[in-house]
Amino acid sequence: MALKIGIVGLPNVGKSTLFNALTKTRSADAQNYPFCTIDPNVGIVEVPDHRLPQLSRAANSEKIIPATIEFVDIAGIVKGASEGEGLGNKFLSHIRECDAIGHVIRIFDDPNITHVHGEINPQSDREVIESELILADLQTLEKRYAKAISDSKSGDKEKKVYADLLGRVVAALESGVLASQMDLDGEERLALRDLHLLTSKPHIYIINVPESELSLVDKAKFAAQLGIENHDIIIPICAKLEEEIGELDDEEAAEYLRELEIADTGLSSLIQSAYKTLGLATYFTSGVKETRAWTIKKDFLAPQAAGVIHTDFEKGFIKAEVVNWEDFVNAGGDSKAKEKGLLRLEGKDYPVKDGDVIHFKFSS
Repeated sequence: MALKIGIVGLPNVGKSTLFNALTKTRSADAQNYPFCTIDPNVGIVEVPDHRLPQLSRAANSEKIIPATIEFVDIAGIVKGASEGEGLGNKFLSHIRECDAIGHVIRIFDDPNITHVHGEINPQSDREVIESELILADLQTLEKRYAKAISDSKSGDKEKKVYADLLGRVVAALESGVLASQMDLDGEERLALRDLHLLTSKPHIYIINVPESELSLVDKAKFAAQLGIENHDIIIPICAKLEEEIGELDDEEAAEYLRELEIADTGLSSLIQSAYKTLGLATYFTSGVKETRAWTIKKDFLAPQAAGVIHTDFEKGFIKAEVVNWEDFVNAGGDSKAKEKGLLRLEGKDYPVKDGDVIHFKFSS
């Protein structure tokens, strides 16, 4: 499964600069005026994983294929976007295809880069964007809710339950509560999935700070400033610094980060937060032909994990040969891990763990 993150924010907050840095491209225009991003820019980024080269060496693989994330940079959203202001609904629709929303919020102050509202106010910026997402979802729900109410009058219990669910969602949105913040069970969220509500998507807040403040960032402080309880979804990034790092090779970039006393790149921090927020894990397949990372939900059982490779693997699943990645590396590959009794057979009820190296057996 490919992870897809929509990069959103007000105009001139550094979205396109960040997108260029994350994807190591210059495809997104980053000029000092609103709506310089006309069409959504899409970039594919490899997920850094220190385990891949170690697995590849142990298996003597010909190539490595990392997991990937797709970033989508859309036009700056302004107040009234849900009603067509700025570039309006056309670009809000692109977020509906994403798994999560990376909301870029500007902290830096630069007189040469205008702020669309004339002042740096992070909480206000957050509220403007989220209000537009709420209004767009209310428009999406308007016809569906009216139909659900009509259908519920037939006496069908399921239709009544569905109408009540939509009514609760509408009431929550009208009171300013995002769908993702509602107390809904798994079945209820599944019933809402086909609506692709913007406010149901997990949010990650990307705080664009000056380079001088990056190593001193207090995430809890920023969370409080934005009115957010969970500071784990606050990712401080200096977009300009990320752009500079993106022009260096891996060794130069690592040295540069050490000089600045920064633990990791903003890209790595963003990916880690996205995986944690979305409940994702990584398992591997490793052999002579290739070593490859596969992204799954943490609750996936072995057949579902096999289905990420190919649907036939899930349909014809028989068993899985599983070994922990460190055991695989320390043993020196698949056959030696088997000789040492480190490889085990698992069935359909096995919950795949992050770091598993798996070979699936299936019937065609």
